[in-house]
Parts: sequence; structure tokens; C-alpha cells
Amino acid sequence: MVTLHQLRCFLATVEHGSFTAAAAALGYAQPSLSEQVRLLEQGIDARLFRRAGRGLTPTEAAHALVPHATAALAAVDAGTRAVAGVREVLTGTVRFGVFGTARLYLGAGLVSDVLARHPGIRLELAGLNSAQIAAQLRRGTLEAAVIALSGSSTQGLAVTPVMRDELVYVSADPDRLNQAVTPARLAAAPLVLPDVSFRDDDSTRRMLARDLQAHGHQLTTRVEVEDPETALEIAARGLADTVTWRGVLHTHRLPDGLGWTTLRPRRYETFAIAHRPDAVLSPAVRAVAALVTSRMRDLDAAVRR
Repeated sequence: MVTLHQLRCFLATVEHGSFTAAAAALGYAQPSLSEQVRLLEQGIDARLFRRAGRGLTPTEAAHALVPHATAALAAVDAGTRAVAGVREVLTGTVRFGVFGTARLYLGAGLVSDVLARHPGIRLELAGLNSAQIAAQLRRGTLEAAVIALSGSSTQGLAVTPVMRDELVYVSADPDRLNQAVTPARLAAAPLVLPDVSFRDDDSTRRMLARDLQAHGHQLTTRVEVEDPETALEIAARGLADTVTWRGVLHTHRLPDGLGWTTLRPRRYETFAIAHRPDAVLSPAVRAVAALVTSRMRDLDAAVRR
């Protein structure tokens, strides 16, 4: 009979490429782990690994088994969390994924909401960008998250939009704000852009680059920094212009001397709650997701006014 323990040992061996490394990752003795894999091979009557130097190579049968083994373990984990949530009500740790600039939309107010309404929850808000978060959702290392849809693939995920935000041009020079900014003007502008460490994955940069390329221009920068707050401060000193989201401007007052105007064509981002469609979310995760949804929708309504 195939057991969950055998499947767990099997997946660890596939991931780490040897019994020794897999055993170390799981905290088991190597002979114990290799015995579990041997029993699994007997149970399904198929060879799962071949020796390759000092490591192991998965067979075709192993590759076929991986998604089913992963799904089986995920289903048991989801069931366990669901039962625990019913038994323990809203307690335990919730690790909720957030897009990179979520702090500018949700801030400490979300944490205050969660702890005030559900004092038994321990909250972790994790994430650097939406692409990373979406990958973690698909792997099952996160139950749910709020992500930027243009910055991630939603394949294999269930998504519920909660906010639509508009990208705008920000400058300390009033003459640059007297009309909407075209691709040609944007390409010629001295720009400071955030997310330098994720310049290849950042959804805003990719959106701008695609638009400019479609009009025969290239996206260039004068300064690159990590966070939008620093970009806005640099723009306030008149050293460069920047782009940011209206939601950010609403929650964080513009530094003195700055103004904004729209882009032409106008550009938008949709933020959504995401999770695996087969996931059974724990009551605590659902509670956090509901509070995130409420805050994002309230901000959406305020920005549209």
C-alpha cells in the first residue's frame, strides 16, 4: 500500500537528486528514506530512479508520478488545515502573500484590522513581486495572496479582482503636466524608476517598455532606486520625473512641489486575491483575505471619486 510518507520521501528525492540530500532535507536517516522509496517502487511496480554518477535521475515513471504525489500531499495538508480551522477557530499563523508595493496600499492598517478582529492570529505578510508570489501559490507554499495580474501568470490559479488602479506621470515641473504624456514624451523624459532589483520582472516597467516599443521608442532611465517613496522624493527635488499609481498617491500624500497627469494611452493595473482553485482555505486565511479585499475595494472607490 502506498503511503503519504513514501510519497513525501519520493518527492524529496526528486527535488534534491539523491537519497542523502533528500534525507538531510527531511531530517531522516538515509537508509530509512531509501527504504521508503524502495517500498513505494514495490507498491506501484515501477522503477523510479536510475543511478547517475553520485546522484539519482528520475525515470519516466517518476515524472508521471510527481504531479499526483504533489496533489495527494496538498490535499491532505488542505484537509488538515480545514479541520484545524474549525476546531481552533481563528488562531494560528497566516502567511499571506502580497505584491511588492502592497505596503503602500494596505500598510499597517491591515495588520491593525486583523489583530483587532482576530487576536488569535499570528500574521506574516510575505512577498517581493507578484510573479514570485504566484509561483509560491502554485507550489502550495502559500494558501492565498493579493497580486498584480499584469505582473504574473495566473495559470493554475483562481483570481478575484479587488481593485483597478491607474498609472500616472509625476513631475515637479508644471510645464510637463499640462497635458497627458505620450509615449514619445515618456521616452524622452528624465525618469527615476523604482524596483531596480526586479527591473526584468517588475510589471510596471514591462508595461511601459511594451508600450514604448510599440511606438518605436525605448524605455530609458536617469536614476533607478528600490522603492517608490525614494523615487517620489527624487522627483520632488526636480532631479527626475517618475511614474506611480494613483492608489499610492491617495494613501501617501505627494511631497510638496509635485503634481501628476495621466498617460496617453491610459494604463491600468488590476489587483486580485489569488489561490489555487482546489485549495480549501482555512477560516483564518479567509478572514485575512476578506480584510484585504475590503481595504483594496475601499481604496478603489476613493481613487475613482
